[in-house]
Amino acid sequence: MMKTVALPCGQKVPALGMGTWHIGEDPSRRAGEIATLRQGLELGARLIDTAEMYGDGRAEEVVGEAAQGRRDEVFLVSKVLPSNASRQGTVAACERSLRRLKTDRLDIYLLHWRGSVPISETVEGFLDLQRAGKIRHFGVSNLDLGEMEELWAVPSGRAAQTNQLLYNLCRRSIEWDLLPWLRQHRIPVMAYSPIEQARLLEDSKLVAFARDAAITPAQAALSWLLAKDDIIVIPKTSRQDRLEENLGALRHPLTARQLAELNRLFPPPAGPRPLEML
Repeated sequence: MMKTVALPCGQKVPALGMGTWHIGEDPSRRAGEIATLRQGLELGARLIDTAEMYGDGRAEEVVGEAAQGRRDEVFLVSKVLPSNASRQGTVAACERSLRRLKTDRLDIYLLHWRGSVPISETVEGFLDLQRAGKIRHFGVSNLDLGEMEELWAVPSGRAAQTNQLLYNLCRRSIEWDLLPWLRQHRIPVMAYSPIEQARLLEDSKLVAFARDAAITPAQAALSWLLAKDDIIVIPKTSRQDRLEENLGALRHPLTARQLAELNRLFPPPAGPRPLEML
């Protein structure tokens, strides 16, 4: 059974979805990428995250093809670049994404990161899209605590449904101030690069832990995040065997002792740090 996370609006979404950063960049891999996404949908990973930036829109095209005939089963997330995030620019960017995705709506549309456009303008664009039925919800990505507080001061800014952030065993700085604030306001985190773009898989501490736990390093890293009730995890892979390995984390929840051991092996930083991004 797929674990779910509740959004502020009350809707429950899969806790383990699929990311698409770097998908669509190599035409020779397209068929395999589509097959992997379709396999994920079959196995219950029905949240797909993408963005207009990924492959200059080609990732959205791959997602659109993979979801053909199954759109109502997919919780679809995409993102607008900050350079496009004016009120009118947000609407135009979303319409381009919808065409590439071959759909009439997004489930959540995110501001990819904060740029020079006033965040109030972006929210106005989101609201225009909601009224037109082109997005169901909106949220943000890569916003730090000060930026979240700024969003909260904007009319309708409190309707944001998630903050997509870099969060994994070796990137825990959000635990100092941002994550407690998000939890106070019941905003779930959508954790990208949960295995640090595969770099965690070679960490000797994690390799030894996973061996003792009879799981893989990827499953250990994902299970650590999945143990939290307000974290949505979106690992990216274009390989079906790796996809099945990732989904296997759901079958191997970590014990309290194992979670404590991972927290000892990968402690948060000793003090606050600027928001980390990849």
